[in-house]
Amino acid sequence: MTETTKTGITRRTVLAGAAAGAALLAMPSILRAADRSLKIGVYGGYFQESFDEHIFPDFTSATGIEVQSISEPTGEAWLVQLSQAARAGQAPADVSMMSQVAMLKGQAIDLWSPLDQAKLPNLKNLLPQFVNKYPDGRIAGVGAVAWYITLVTNTDVFPEAPTSWAALWDPANKDRLGLLALVSNSFLLEVTARTFFGGPAKLDTEDGILEVMNKLAELKPNVRLWYRDEAQFEQALKSGEIPMGQYYHDVTGLAAADGNPVRSTFPTEGGILDSGCWAVSAASKKSAEAHEFINYMSDPAIQAKLTRNVGTAPTVARSLTDLTDKEFGAASSEIAPIIPRYDLYQTKSDWLNQKWTELIVAG
Repeated sequence: MTETTKTGITRRTVLAGAAAGAALLAMPSILRAADRSLKIGVYGGYFQESFDEHIFPDFTSATGIEVQSISEPTGEAWLVQLSQAARAGQAPADVSMMSQVAMLKGQAIDLWSPLDQAKLPNLKNLLPQFVNKYPDGRIAGVGAVAWYITLVTNTDVFPEAPTSWAALWDPANKDRLGLLALVSNSFLLEVTARTFFGGPAKLDTEDGILEVMNKLAELKPNVRLWYRDEAQFEQALKSGEIPMGQYYHDVTGLAAADGNPVRSTFPTEGGILDSGCWAVSAASKKSAEAHEFINYMSDPAIQAKLTRNVGTAPTVARSLTDLTDKEFGAASSEIAPIIPRYDLYQTKSDWLNQKWTELIVAG
């Protein structure tokens, strides 16, 4: 395992939807089963390897359904491939792990086969934010995995952990911050709205969004790096060159476990909880098998296994799992999370990107 893989960067880069190279083609897991099968698309690299090792074989043993593991390309390239194939009546994967924004875009073109709640008895275990619905109430997707972005610091530079996202605005932190560069993956609008404006409702109007952006712009003197390259920020955080910022909770925990002077803090306002959904292509002929898989993945025991072996936060209430404090804390928190306003990144994408460039990252 490479150091990049060990620290979760390969997995996290894909999870965050960062641009990457060409997609890998189907990579079948060598799994024995009867004559039932399912093609399942998951994020590539470390993430796919973890599913191939820890999840798919046990699913096959439990159900007799053979899994063909498909490595998805990053960003929205997989959404485009799925939609083009569906128009030809084909499904490159029956079930795919999709970002929340991709879920919404897929809904707009009826790409997802609605799921039958009666065939998903484990759906009752999921936290409400992990059930994705069409506007008419049909279930479009079910939470697959979740992960947190938190407030991170170098412990040599900051012996005491900050307690609030407001620390990003502290004048004492001038030229000390590393923040994600895009409006659609930093979720700093939601952080600012929760910290200073009472919550995400402030983002319901363009005037409200502009108020939030103007407040966010106040921290620009503190930003040393607007980063797209996660490895670059992680290295600068470890060295203390950029001793504060936002980063992935699980990856920071792994770096700390390796002896680096870094910490991840869940602020009082909550960490940012991002996630991906299982969705079934409308062109798939494997509805029964897909429902079995999604129901299996919604079992609290399987979610606990994911937390232990893949490092993702459970999509079910912790009380339903047997996770220890240490295991749960490595991936999640009991503090109410900040949930991204994915709807904005679908309906106002161009406007948001323009204003973000003008008000936040320019100059």
